[in-house]
Amino acid sequence: MTEGTSPGAPNPPAPGTTPPAGTSEAGMPAGGAAAGPARGERRRGKPRSRDELRAQVQATRADFERQVLARKAQLDATNEKIAERTGRNLILAIIIGLAVGALVVVSLVFIKELFLLFGVAMAGFASFELTQAFRGAGRRVPRIATVVATVAIVPVTFYLHAGGLLVALAAGILLVVVWRLVEQLVVPRARAEGGLALGRDLTWSILVQLYVGLLAGFVILLLAEPGGEWWVLAFLIVVVAVDTGAYVSGLSFGKHPMAPTISPKKTWEGFAGAAAASVIAGVLLSVFMIGEPWWFGVVFGIVLLLTATAGDLVESLIKRDLGIKDMSSWLPGHGGFLDRLDSILPSAAATYVLYLIFR
Repeated sequence: MTEGTSPGAPNPPAPGTTPPAGTSEAGMPAGGAAAGPARGERRRGKPRSRDELRAQVQATRADFERQVLARKAQLDATNEKIAERTGRNLILAIIIGLAVGALVVVSLVFIKELFLLFGVAMAGFASFELTQAFRGAGRRVPRIATVVATVAIVPVTFYLHAGGLLVALAAGILLVVVWRLVEQLVVPRARAEGGLALGRDLTWSILVQLYVGLLAGFVILLLAEPGGEWWVLAFLIVVVAVDTGAYVSGLSFGKHPMAPTISPKKTWEGFAGAAAASVIAGVLLSVFMIGEPWWFGVVFGIVLLLTATAGDLVESLIKRDLGIKDMSSWLPGHGGFLDRLDSILPSAAATYVLYLIFR
């Protein structure tokens, strides 16, 4: 015990010596009174760190939402510009086109009988659209009889071939004519319109059967032939190539109208693009899909170029006569079913003739 200390009190370390581990210079254990406030400060800091993290997450989320809204607005603006220039919702049109194309390919490649269901639906919707368009213009074309007659052509043609097509077509024409004659006798308003209106209505009723029913029958005739599913797929691809080539080329370079009184947006530049696309597609499909020589592909492409373009112009002429832009709005970005079949129907008849000649 040294001077100035009391018994039992800890001796401070001598000057110049290191205090024992775990103690301070005053002899207090390290982390004692001084460590307590530090741990308290860290505990008090945890809520502040959690609040800061929550605020950072909210800021990141708000920034992400702003970016999404900005991208959406930019996409909508771009789509509006495309729609103004092309007259349709191009993005939606592409999505619907890809979906329908996938359905057609699957039905043709795996079980071609499944294509009959697709054919029935297309023929039914197209005939109904055309009938509704005529009725909207004041022409009494029977709805139920027209759709039933057109739809019946598809299975009858597949199982009974050309003879079945002719019988079904004749029966369908007879059905719509008799139906309209009965309406003339039973419905007072129809009777009041007189014989001139009756003759006009019968003409348009028969036209629907020939335009939709007969031409759709050629698709089924071709499908029923040995290997016909590949010919159907080939001519559909060529028609799509014609439409795509005309659309892209016309949109990019179109300056000289092709038929301004019928279809103002069709141009000779678009026709040139369609010609190039159809010949290229025809050659490739002839060699690699239907087993024909390359020169047949040139003939194939040129023939379908002419039939697809003519079919498009004929339907445009009908719509102009009826005073409508599209047959319906059931296919957003495309219009109606008949608006998509206008190039396909006459091309089916031409392809069937080529099949009979070269096979």
